[in-house]
Amino acid sequence: MKITHVVGARPNFMKAAPVMAALAKRANVRQMLVHTGQHFDVNMSDVFFEQLGMQQPDVNLQVGSGTHAQQTAEIMSRFEPVITEQRPDLVLVYGDVNSTVAAALVCSKLGFPVAHVEAGLRSFDRRMPEEINRLVTDQLADLLFTPSPDGNKNLEKEGIAPEKIHLVGNVMIDTLIRMLPAARQHLPADLPSRYALVTLHRPSNVDDLVWLAELMRTLDEVAHQMPVIFPIHPRTRERLREARIDAARNGLRLRAPASYLEFLALQSKATVVVTDSGGIQEETTFLCVPCLTVRENTERPVTVECGTNTLVGRSFETLQREMQKVLAGQAKTGAIPPLWDGAAAERIAGIIV
Repeated sequence: MKITHVVGARPNFMKAAPVMAALAKRANVRQMLVHTGQHFDVNMSDVFFEQLGMQQPDVNLQVGSGTHAQQTAEIMSRFEPVITEQRPDLVLVYGDVNSTVAAALVCSKLGFPVAHVEAGLRSFDRRMPEEINRLVTDQLADLLFTPSPDGNKNLEKEGIAPEKIHLVGNVMIDTLIRMLPAARQHLPADLPSRYALVTLHRPSNVDDLVWLAELMRTLDEVAHQMPVIFPIHPRTRERLREARIDAARNGLRLRAPASYLEFLALQSKATVVVTDSGGIQEETTFLCVPCLTVRENTERPVTVECGTNTLVGRSFETLQREMQKVLAGQAKTGAIPPLWDGAAAERIAGIIV
């Protein structure tokens, strides 16, 4: 069996690594890794292959940045001749980035079977480009691997045949469990005993400069009570520059984008995490760290219903109120969802083979 994996952005690598490792144990399985180059910053991409112990990509399409249409079209154009030449038995795509939907579209038109890892997640907000990517990819996929029961329910409501859907658990948690001991060797020597960890990158938060300025002021108030560590995404740094906001002057501890191990270490010891990332909602739930998500909705409701996640939306009052609960020792506690046990990739490999 010949399997091609397509990755393009930071979360994809964390999901693909355990699946590739699990399939490598199976007899008569050959694997090929295609990196679209959707993320090209060293800390956002290249360092992952080293830290996760992944093989270097067999092909790098070197697509780079662009609008959603430009990036998706460029990936499709460059991926088509690769897949036509390689002719795999199955193509695995991961998550909800442009690389995922682009590869699924190409394979579907050419008749190559597609498996979607992390299928069925829905925010029910079509203003999010990722939601469109999820909807389209799941309609095209031949195998759909879901991380939680809500994914199965969503897919069945959308008319996906039940025999295509497999509840396997969360492959990101497979990677977290494997890498957490090594990550803790990356804790900074000067790390305070209590701190808030912040990560923001979604256009809905950082491209609205008035909102971004108010958010920075709210985080500044937090910084007067507890250190705020802010590994800053390149997009966010650029927007702060455009708005002439000096976040460092406001008491925030700005850092360069952290590598996976560094950020995982910071998460594991944080008092609270403030984020707009999907994957971090999952990681904090597993780590039992309170998470305040600066979004109106989430495609990972299990982290709210079962885990440690709280949606604060675009409300500074809610963010401040929930932060005060954390500071008062009244943070939300939660449980680890079923099948988030470090064996999701083994289940996927078993089903594929």
